Amino acid sequence: MKTDRHQAIVQLIRQHETLTTEDLAELLHVSKETIRRDLNALQAQGKIIRQHGRAKSIKRDTQDNGDPFSARLKSHFTSKADIARQTLPWIDAGMTIALDASSTCWYLAKQLPDIDITVFTNSVRICQELSKREHIQLISSGGLLQRKYACYINPAILSQLKELEIDLFIFSCEGVDKEGVLWDSNSYSAEFKSLLLKRALQSLLLIDKSKMNRTSEIKIGDISDVVQVITNLESPENDALSEAEYEGISR
Repeated sequence: MKTDRHQAIVQLIRQHETLTTEDLAELLHVSKETIRRDLNALQAQGKIIRQHGRAKSIKRDTQDNGDPFSARLKSHFTSKADIARQTLPWIDAGMTIALDASSTCWYLAKQLPDIDITVFTNSVRICQELSKREHIQLISSGGLLQRKYACYINPAILSQLKELEIDLFIFSCEGVDKEGVLWDSNSYSAEFKSLLLKRALQSLLLIDKSKMNRTSEIKIGDISDVVQVITNLESPENDALSEAEYEGISR
């Protein structure tokens, strides 16, 4: 019975591309609680993606399956602002940091003190925010503007990074699965993150608890690539991933 329902859910989501929990409960004549349990299981198996009260089909052959920046900005905004606040002690004067085009890093940019640091980013919105600071040296990746994601795509980014020594790369992602694999939803941001994970001396992952045990379209790295995970999920270390809390994800 459960297996048949799971197959039906996957087929319905593929047919419609995205459906809410309420939609699925009505279509399959079961409770929303049952659907939520089913979706958790299917997501853990890598068959669907759960996002903001709905489930989406996985399209691994697409470069553009993420939510717009404007939508991400409104999702879990209180948690993201708190996660960003926890990140501030990692940043000291004299450092060169890189920020991705995630909404969580935008919340971090809003809280950055105006101190002598260098910030490298592919985010249009972060550039707009930090342009107001007098003491922060701001370096944009530049390139082709992707309005949906409010980020730049620059094929020459590798050449740019040869001139920079990144002390700390701070980023978010679409999900972390049970094996500790980091996932993203479009190739534009995935390529930037994968490259910075390799180039930076240290990396911090900022992620809210809704993204735990989730997969997406594109692998960008592994949890072992980051020195610290800062989240809103309570743990013995308060802001770090632990195996007990995150069901066996190793660091």
